Formats: sequence, C-alpha cells, structure tokens
Amino acid sequence: MSGEQGWGMRRGLLVVTALMAVAAAGCGSETGSGSGSGKEMVVEGGAPATPYSGPLYIPGKAWDEEKDDRSDLVDTGAAARALECDWDIYSAGGSEPWSEGDGGTTPEDGLRAYFEIEQPDGPREGFRVEREEGGRVLYSYDVDGRTKMAVIVAKDRKNRPGWGPETSASCDPAEFRASWTDSQGYEIWTDRDGERVPVSLISSSIGPAHCDWQKAHFLSVREGKEELSYARDPDGVLGDDMLEAPYDGDVPLPADAEDTGYRLGERQLWLTDDKRTAYVRTPDGVEAWPQVKKGMGCA
Repeated sequence: MSGEQGWGMRRGLLVVTALMAVAAAGCGSETGSGSGSGKEMVVEGGAPATPYSGPLYIPGKAWDEEKDDRSDLVDTGAAARALECDWDIYSAGGSEPWSEGDGGTTPEDGLRAYFEIEQPDGPREGFRVEREEGGRVLYSYDVDGRTKMAVIVAKDRKNRPGWGPETSASCDPAEFRASWTDSQGYEIWTDRDGERVPVSLISSSIGPAHCDWQKAHFLSVREGKEELSYARDPDGVLGDDMLEAPYDGDVPLPADAEDTGYRLGERQLWLTDDKRTAYVRTPDGVEAWPQVKKGMGCA
C-alpha cells in the first residue's frame, strides 16, 4: 500500500485473534458511543506532565506487519509521536477519506467523527485538549498523567471536508485503566510479579456468540512475529476441522514444559519447545489446549 490510505494500516492479526476481539468488544458496557457512565468525551484539565511539543503533522509511512517491527509504528503519523507507552505502540496511522457532512464544524465534532468513522478499539471518554496549532488539535487520553491514546483532528484537508481525524495512535489496551478493560471483557494476563502484560503478547477470551462458540475459550500468544492460537473446547463446539488436535481437560504436565510466567487468575500458562499445545495449569490439574488451524474461523 502507499499514500494516505496505505499508511492508515491498523494492527493485522490471525482470523481467530480477530474473533477474540469481537467477543471482547461485545461483552462490555462501554462499546458504541460511550461507556454509559455519563462521563464526557472531552473533559477540562491541563496537559500531561510532559506535553507533546513535536509537530502536529509529519508525513506518514506505511507499516507492514509482516516485515516491520512494531516500533516502526512511531513513523506512521504525528499522533504516534505523542504517545507515552510503556510497551510498543499497539496501533497507529491515518484516516480514510470521507464525504461532505461526515466531518464536523468544531474540533470536538472532529473527535466525535473519529469514533464514528474509524470505530477504534479504545476509550471514548476522558480526552483532553493537549495542543492546538495551525488548524489542528491534539486530543489525548491520559493514564496517570501519560498519554495512552492520541487523536489529531484537522480541518478541511484533502478528501476530508470539515473537522475530522488526521492521525491517531494507541498504546496497548493493557495500559488503559483496569475499569475500562474489565468493562470491555478483556482478559489481561499478568506476569509472575502480578504486573499486567500487553495483549499484543498474550490475550484470551470466550468464543464469539455470533459463531455460537461461547462454550469455547481462545488463547493467543505472540512469539516474535509469529502468533500462536490455542483453544479450550470441552464441549466440542469448534469441531474437528478447527483444531490441530483434540482438547484434553486432564493431562500430566510434560517434563519439558516450561512456565511462561503468564497468569490469568489461577491459570498458569506452560509451553514446550514445539509449542503445539498450550498447557494451562489450574488448582484442579492441567488442561491441554490444542492449536487452532491457521485461517480457520466462522462466517
């Protein structure tokens, strides 16, 4: 891809991982236009402790998940430069064009248009105006005084009439407040010390309802550029064609299995070198979650 649409690439994942995101989004109360908590999309308040002082526009570069490192996302637009992430940037890029009437008459309308046009995976409330300059406004969503989501809106750009999004970027959802991730149905794993782990490294969720897979559970683990997907399927709702091997809810832990340190409540994730099976240890024993066949999903 090239040009403005090309560098608007978002995080590309395996089909099963996308289904996990759909399932998570459908579980929360903050999906759609807001959280239902009555909080405002834009709130009053000062800039973060270290306000972004760089340009509000830089030419964006395309990002190829197959070839590029996630750290290269910082070059996909000015919004990515405004983030203060603990881990790699989760998503970043530019907006798609829109027609007359889709943009807004004020910068705040432009932020609202961002949510309507882009349908981002992130909070939709609690944004602050961090910078205004040259027909652009930077809105930031901050956690503990650090910017975790940034949206730059601009007025009357090419193929984007009115106020609307120009570039946007987000840190990993695990960096958002726990109240938000909990409300969205995210299962945030922790390490041995109880610290949250990025969902770009490990994530899990119940199966999506539109596939009738609620009795299954999916797990995704990233190893370098490779993403491994596993499933817990005690009721056999996925079918034999979906999994590389049958699920087994009571197995001995292989002698060569190693503790990854990843935890979700009382669940512990263990893997062997071949990584063909995820061994999930619980107080009741060990479960063998087989790999999901690549490219498999439901209509």
